[in-house]
Amino acid sequence: MVNGKRVLIIIPALNEAGSIADVVGEVRGELPGVDVLVVDDGSTDRTAAVAAAAGARVAKLPYNLGVGGAMRLGYRYARDNGYDVAIQIDADGQHDPRYVPKLVDLLDDTDLVIGARFAGEGDYNVRGPRRWAMVMLSLVLSRVAKTKLTDTTSGFRAANRRVIEMFAGWYPAEYLGDTVETLVHTARRGYKIRQVPVAMRKRMAGTPSHSPAKAMIYLGRAFAVLTLALIRR
Repeated sequence: MVNGKRVLIIIPALNEAGSIADVVGEVRGELPGVDVLVVDDGSTDRTAAVAAAAGARVAKLPYNLGVGGAMRLGYRYARDNGYDVAIQIDADGQHDPRYVPKLVDLLDDTDLVIGARFAGEGDYNVRGPRRWAMVMLSLVLSRVAKTKLTDTTSGFRAANRRVIEMFAGWYPAEYLGDTVETLVHTARRGYKIRQVPVAMRKRMAGTPSHSPAKAMIYLGRAFAVLTLALIRR
């Protein structure tokens, strides 16, 4: 329980055996009243076994579906087991679970809360085409959601029961659909979206892959996903 609400932490994970035990251990240490579900998204390493040994509940997908597919399974689990709140946390350790109570607090009068990296807390920084895409997405989605959003691609999110029910039945698996398209879908159905400033940390293990070419691809994909999300009925 967090602030009187039954909370499920959902951690989508792909080949995160090097960090998942520490992430699960930190969540259980900081938030002893919550349940932790690791969704192993078709990993080829020992992610599932390591997560289970660390004390998490584990759902293992037979092949890689992407973050969207993993989260859809997580939301279905949350719905079927009667949780009040479902919170997505990344498996690489960048999300600090000490912010979870702040996200849950806002759900008293909000349906979906985003832990925002670019809202005045911490020193997380992104440059170049990737940053341009994030700024563009935030400007457009702020208008759609009728509130200021500065980090619409953040994977640190908290959903109440109404949004859990919606995401359990509909959640896009395609690239960026789990962030951009879900916000458009949520806002257009009249659900309230807000953000809370959070500080991001370095990965506990592994190395993020960045290059100018990949940044330009990200920019193009972001435009494509946003366009499709806005024209879909």
